[in-house]
Amino acid sequence: MSDYILSATCAFGIEAVLRKELHGMGFDPESTENGKITFRGSSTDIARCNLWLRSADRVFMSFPQFAAKGFDEYYENIRSLLWEEMMPEDAMAHVTVRTKGSLIASAPRAQSVAKKAILDGLRRRFKRDRFEETGPRYHVDITIQNDSVSVNLDSSGEGLHKRGYRTGRGEAPLRETLAAALVLLSGWTPDRMLADPMCGSGTIPIEAAMIGSRRAPGLGRKFAAEKWPFLSRKLWDIARSEAMELAEKGEFAVYASDIDRRVFSHARENARAAGVYERIVFERKDVAEFSSKHENGVIVTNPPYGERLGEKDEVAALYGTMGEVFGKLDSWSKYILCGNGYFERLYGRKSDRNRKLYNGQIKTYLYQYYGHERVKS
Repeated sequence: MSDYILSATCAFGIEAVLRKELHGMGFDPESTENGKITFRGSSTDIARCNLWLRSADRVFMSFPQFAAKGFDEYYENIRSLLWEEMMPEDAMAHVTVRTKGSLIASAPRAQSVAKKAILDGLRRRFKRDRFEETGPRYHVDITIQNDSVSVNLDSSGEGLHKRGYRTGRGEAPLRETLAAALVLLSGWTPDRMLADPMCGSGTIPIEAAMIGSRRAPGLGRKFAAEKWPFLSRKLWDIARSEAMELAEKGEFAVYASDIDRRVFSHARENARAAGVYERIVFERKDVAEFSSKHENGVIVTNPPYGERLGEKDEVAALYGTMGEVFGKLDSWSKYILCGNGYFERLYGRKSDRNRKLYNGQIKTYLYQYYGHERVKS
């Protein structure tokens, strides 16, 4: 099997970013749904996508969709898939099912039937009644919608937002994948200044530094598909070697500042773990002190949302300060991710564009303010 149906999932609202990433890697996406893009690729491409995609949550190996109006039809279609060619005798098959608007309405029963179908498929090759399931994990993700069934194998394992560089302390809720998407949406290039004046644990400047140096975001972690025997270990070694060779050493710097000493120290630790510490200029200061002599720079930031009791007045004052400070940088573009809908009023200016995005389960808004040199798209 050298040509697979692949799919990459992402947070709602950044499908265009992921699609552009896939185009840049040489893929021609076949379909785009809410939070999912389907394309074709080889075994090597499974490794490349896991290593390189910055805005994707996971990469799946997908099977052709089929219709099923009852459990018998559902069972037979899943059993017919060539599980014995993909899974070893000791494979651990973990099945999850989501169902909506279908005659197969019980997700727990659909999960049980799918697991039985997979094991029965393995029995075509491995003549045994019981499987130990002590080997590599295969997460089989099934979606049943309007009697159409989609079966997917999760090649990533842990979500791709888990780059491996977070130290586990002082962590902001902003996912790495969304932070990377914000930088990509801004159109920033390393010949311009990028600043995050409220960097927290450093996710945005770290992702920007990785983008600027063409460092593959998945280099510091492992993936579920590396343990699948039908995918050669060599292809993962080659993909990693190529990624390391593509990293650039050109001169550029990203600016990061924050007033909170504790989280700011964690930002430095995270940057070191990510291998981009030398690319980031760190300064501990309040956002009210932020200024720059650079022209046509980009601010990408994720300020506090004021969700805790007693913080609303404090956050309202912060947004007003941001409006005053950022407003002085006429040539700069500003991309501000915020979790409340009244930001523009407190900031003092209506955004040029407002995009609704999701950070995990949190609904947020990306307020985009274009600088004089920004080409509006």
